[in-house]
Amino acid sequence: MKVPGIDARFAALEILESVVRRKRLLDDALDHFQSYNRLMPRDRAFARNLVSTTLRRLGQIDGLIDHCLQSPLAKKSRRSHDILRLGVCQLVFLQTADHAAVSASVELAGQSGQGHTKKLINAILRRLSREHDALIKSQDLARSNVPDWLWFSWRKTYGEETTRKIALAHLNEAKLDLSVKSDPAGWAEKLHGQVLANGTVRLQKSQNVPDMDGFDEGEWWVQDTSARAVVQMLGAIRGKQIIDLCAAPGGKTAYLLNEGARVTAVDRSDNRLKRLQENMARLRFDTEIITADATVWRPADRTDIVLVDAPCSATGTIRKHPEISWLKSQDDVDKLVALQSRLLAAALEMVKPGGQVLFATCSLQAEEGPDHIQRLADGHPRVTVLDQRRWLPSDEPETGGKDGFFACLLQCD
Repeated sequence: MKVPGIDARFAALEILESVVRRKRLLDDALDHFQSYNRLMPRDRAFARNLVSTTLRRLGQIDGLIDHCLQSPLAKKSRRSHDILRLGVCQLVFLQTADHAAVSASVELAGQSGQGHTKKLINAILRRLSREHDALIKSQDLARSNVPDWLWFSWRKTYGEETTRKIALAHLNEAKLDLSVKSDPAGWAEKLHGQVLANGTVRLQKSQNVPDMDGFDEGEWWVQDTSARAVVQMLGAIRGKQIIDLCAAPGGKTAYLLNEGARVTAVDRSDNRLKRLQENMARLRFDTEIITADATVWRPADRTDIVLVDAPCSATGTIRKHPEISWLKSQDDVDKLVALQSRLLAAALEMVKPGGQVLFATCSLQAEEGPDHIQRLADGHPRVTVLDQRRWLPSDEPETGGKDGFFACLLQCD
């Protein structure tokens, strides 16, 4: 007899392995596996929640497993380790009935070529079903789920207290934020949300975006309130010519167009630009789209404003993408910093005298934000810093927090 929910758990196992073993982003893994895509909607939602919660709480979960192991699992049993991770997540964080979490995990081991560990998995999960409350109380909730490289980097930049607040904020899944073309109060009422101070419509409950009122009509687009606040730094832009570098998937492009700017969207990825084109078509926006490497591409004429939403480590988006904590490293940051510097230098060459460059990254790392601006200020006396802001995931917890961003508005004489 088939164990209820076993197909969803098998899909979750394949996805988790793809993320933690093969370093694939969670959204890419979700798209890749047929074992997930052929599930019924309710089972897909369970599988996705199971994987994302496991990644969000991975440090705590591994700590609980290690507490029960006398020695590390053998290399041939790595899949069993991931089955245990999913089982612990169900027991401790999803409040799955103990017998269901245990029996399904044992069955999953048998179906996944890990029959030799069924007794071990059963014993560990049964033990944790009795002991996890006391063990969780002994864990450092903030510290447990942040890799060392991130923790020490944030502590150096923000101090211990703020680092702890950031880490705790990452344990909560982000709310769904929308930018609307007009009438935010009306759309907040229709979609059962609230209007934040900067005009963002924040929804209180998770919803399937394509099924929501106004999606097909192009009345709004998904955009975190911090990302909206970044482009709002430009102020009145009606009639301005703006080049949006690294523009896909197009949230900031949409904001600029909705405010009356004339926009050229540039990105080096055809696949990402295809998504931007689809978004602009749904929103009924018309913009020039160019596939090019922005570090070497130059416009025929200099422009009023260049927006550089640079590729980055995305550590400010861990609430949405919990795998980032475990996939990125300091080496990744160092490589991205070099690219960001080239993009910023290119942007400075694209603007008219007196024009502006808005540089932004959805990163919490100082190297990907204020450090760039410090070097720029030291080496470019004709560049003036007009405004510089930092948003943290722990900001405004009473409304649900926000993505972490850094942004700086520059004027080029």
